[in-house]
Amino acid sequence: MSANAPPAAPALEAEGLVLIRGERRVLDGCSFALAAGARLALSGPSGCGKTTLLRVLAGLEKPAEGAVRCAGAAATEGPRLLLAPWQRGLQMVFQDLGLWPARTVRQNVLDAARASGQPDPGTAADALLARLRLDSFAGRKPGSLSGGEARRLALARALVTRPRALLLDEPFTSLDPAAREEGFALLDELLRETGAAVLLVTHDPWEAERLGGARARLLDGRIGP
Repeated sequence: MSANAPPAAPALEAEGLVLIRGERRVLDGCSFALAAGARLALSGPSGCGKTTLLRVLAGLEKPAEGAVRCAGAAATEGPRLLLAPWQRGLQMVFQDLGLWPARTVRQNVLDAARASGQPDPGTAADALLARLRLDSFAGRKPGSLSGGEARRLALARALVTRPRALLLDEPFTSLDPAAREEGFALLDELLRETGAAVLLVTHDPWEAERLGGARARLLDGRIGP
């Protein structure tokens, strides 16, 4: 890179997001920037708007005010969605995982790879299933998996698209300590390989520390230390 080249745009950026439900300002001028490859663990009390923030970033909810930018491209300006969710280069893993129950384990990952335009979606899906030790379950349905296996499948489906940023809404909740550590170890390995930024919502201080990177709190609709 030339010494005079401008700095790279953040992988994901929010500026002054405001979202109102009834008389409550769930988000009230919420701002942050996440550089490529950066990690941020976001905590806060239940009902403070953490999941809502992720949904706004992903383009699943519209704010009243503010902006979302993905790698410098305007994605949301106020209530206008300038980029659809699938155009943002983001992937979100929901608390309920959102797996497609009628599709097999392999089909869940393969469909995501195809939708993202992978040049060889079958190879990409099979390689990631093997890395996450899900290849032996490839022909099974998600409902037959254990909690840890289902969460690994949700990660595989998200990461096979090679997103620029990954939004995680308490993806390892309810797992026992050994399964949570396994999940974070695999996540850490894959994030280092892909260079994806990650925003993790969690109530658990251990998870925030285990992720590494920066930490912040969402309180009264704003992000702070």
